[in-house]
Amino acid sequence: MPRSPRVEYPHAFYHVMNRGRNKDNIFHDKSDFQLFLNILGKASVEFNVIVHCYCLMNNHYHLLLETPNANLSKAMCFLGREYVKKYNRKKGYDGSLFKSRYKSILVDKDSYLADLSRYIHRNPLCIVDNLREYKWSSYPSYLEMSKAPSWLNKETTLKILGCKNVESYVDFVETNRDKEIYEGRKNIPSIIGCSDFKKTLTKK
Repeated sequence: MPRSPRVEYPHAFYHVMNRGRNKDNIFHDKSDFQLFLNILGKASVEFNVIVHCYCLMNNHYHLLLETPNANLSKAMCFLGREYVKKYNRKKGYDGSLFKSRYKSILVDKDSYLADLSRYIHRNPLCIVDNLREYKWSSYPSYLEMSKAPSWLNKETTLKILGCKNVESYVDFVETNRDKEIYEGRKNIPSIIGCSDFKKTLTKK
């Protein structure tokens, strides 16, 4: 059965994720994490993709992307291909690394962008007690604990939240909320947004 096409349009927002085949690690050490981020930065520049936040875990990753040029597929194809090629060359491996093609979820920016940034930045809680200590996430950059890459856009998320300082974003991310964005969903939908947002997508 042929794969369904991606829904792409200018300035769409996506939660993009993928994991290793058989849940195997796709990042083994510091150099692997840094390699992926370097390629992500290159993809951001070459394809004019805006990276709003990210989190790299050992066997999967989460990205929150905006595509002014409606070219998510091209950018992600470049990111996946380049990382696998360099990873295999470094490790002396051959073949696929990821479970399948990446999953992308269209996101209603106005209703869910902030909650999604919180979800992505809280991902390492399964392995660390203090989110601020996890290096391979954009969270330390949001808190100005580390220099943000030139291709990372924090301003949009912080503006939507009305965060005037670092402490207010820390409170948003680290204070327990009643419900996470995907909580209670057996299957993650391909679109997350209000009814008006979904109607607009139908027209697009």
